[in-house]
Amino acid sequence: MTLDVVPVELGSRSYEVRIGPGLIDAAGAQILPLLRRRKVAVVTDETVARLHLDRLLAALAAEGIEASALTLPAGESTKGWAEFARTTEWLLEQKIERRDMVVAFGGGVIGDLVGFAAAVLRRGVRFVQIPTTLLSQVDSSVGGKTGINTAQGKNLVGAFHQPTLVLADIDVLGSLPGRDFLAGYGEVVKYGLLGDATFFDWLESNASAMAGDAGLRQYAVRRSVEMKAGIVSRDETEEGERALLNLGHTFCHALEKATGYSDRLLHGEGVAIGCALAFELSQRLGLCAQEAPSRVRAHLRAMGCKVDLKDIPGDLPDAETLLALMGQDKKVIDGQLRFILARGIGEAFVASDVPGDVVKNLLAEALAG
Repeated sequence: MTLDVVPVELGSRSYEVRIGPGLIDAAGAQILPLLRRRKVAVVTDETVARLHLDRLLAALAAEGIEASALTLPAGESTKGWAEFARTTEWLLEQKIERRDMVVAFGGGVIGDLVGFAAAVLRRGVRFVQIPTTLLSQVDSSVGGKTGINTAQGKNLVGAFHQPTLVLADIDVLGSLPGRDFLAGYGEVVKYGLLGDATFFDWLESNASAMAGDAGLRQYAVRRSVEMKAGIVSRDETEEGERALLNLGHTFCHALEKATGYSDRLLHGEGVAIGCALAFELSQRLGLCAQEAPSRVRAHLRAMGCKVDLKDIPGDLPDAETLLALMGQDKKVIDGQLRFILARGIGEAFVASDVPGDVVKNLLAEALAG
């Protein structure tokens, strides 16, 4: 397989997303031309460190790059103040300067946290994303959104800080547990649903074979990144079109808060459920035909994704409480919830005038499911 290169066009802050096999082992050669001195600091988590860190450090050493590494606990709970403080203090201890490079080596949690640390360290140092999950390869590593979770909600503290390079190694996806792969798929299918009906058609035909076929995985990652890169290039700080990337996320973030950001619900699982709910809400508001939500649900179910609220283990709060949790979302403007709704598959748009009672009734019925 050849290397796919997707540019993210942002003027002087433009960068490339490189997608293909063997990129961890080639990381030193890929990163070296960007360095002003041969020194990087790598931040990863325990799971990724166990599986892949030695290879990355060897690849850097092969190019004469001095590297130190910090390993954080795995899991969403890492993405908070405590590990953020630990990371920034460690980077300062490593004497990382503005001309040096920080490497975020892991999934979305590591990418978001390390990117935020890079954004505020010395008022901004450069960083490279090496995403190791399907979810982070197709979504969180691209576009410069960085941040941490707080008691009030998800990603409420952060910064826009674009990476200098993204290396998406397709091979690493082969070592993902099935649940993590499916969670990432929630973000892949989102791209077809929000703006590319042809891609959704392709997923219906090919996605079931993706876990075992590197070529299919590479195409799915590339197409997802192409769509995100185009949107980010046109709307970097989410003034308009970029909000479409939040399809399913208003529901998802409330469900993640309700489940305590725990393993009960992975982010991509929440996105899949949220997409199904967003299409159901669209149909109830008369925006799309009944076939659209039925088709979305059928495909997610066929893939083995979580689709309904009853697929989340344990008890959930009532509809009123879930609706209140949505009010903490970043997408609230002047107290009004913004939902990404759809007129059909591939035809998403931003709506800020959704009646709360319709959402509440939808949630109540989904909880009763």
